[in-house]
Order: sequence, then C-alpha cells, then structure tokens
Amino acid sequence: MAEVKEIMGFLGLSRRAGKLSCGHDAVIESIVKDKAELVILASDASERLKNEIKHAANYGDKNIEVIECAFLMQDFYQGIGKKSAVFSVTDKSFKEKLKTMFGEVKYGS
Repeated sequence: MAEVKEIMGFLGLSRRAGKLSCGHDAVIESIVKDKAELVILASDASERLKNEIKHAANYGDKNIEVIECAFLMQDFYQGIGKKSAVFSVTDKSFKEKLKTMFGEVKYGS
C-alpha cells in the first residue's frame, strides 16, 4: 500500500520534473492547452472550484480524469511546498503511477 509520504514524494518529483501544475490558473491553462492528463483536488477545495475544474476537464471532447483525494491543502503544503487545492499532472507515466498510488493509499501510520 502507498503511504501518504510516498505520494507526496512522487508529487514532489513530478513538480521538480516540470510535470505538475499547481493552482487554479495553472491547472485551467493546462486543461485548455490539452496538456493535463490528471487533475487532483484537495478534500477542502471549495465546491465552486471542484465544479469549475470538473466542468473544464470534461468540456467538449476533453475527458480528463479528476481525483478528489482525502488530502487537505495543508497536507500538500507540507508534502510538496505548495498550498493549493488543485493540481494537474501533465505526463502520462506520472498519471498512471499516481492513479495506482491513490488507489491503494494507506492513511495514518
């Protein structure tokens, strides 16, 4: 099972590799420019933000997967140094690894 710190470590690696967009404007831009492969929403993101991101991710012929995870914005800040409610992954390999990790996440420990 993936630990929370493993996921945060991998997100940090994605960020350093330039494959992670952080924040509303950067994520919307990655969606509009067809660069986003996966969008991750913090559990404490506002309903308005969640709806806007989901709408953008599925607008027209786009079908970008959106994961609503159990992490808070504070968890992301502590894990990768960015306090944001929304992130997008712009690489297919990173997307597949993160989907696997989020699917088997083990909270606590």
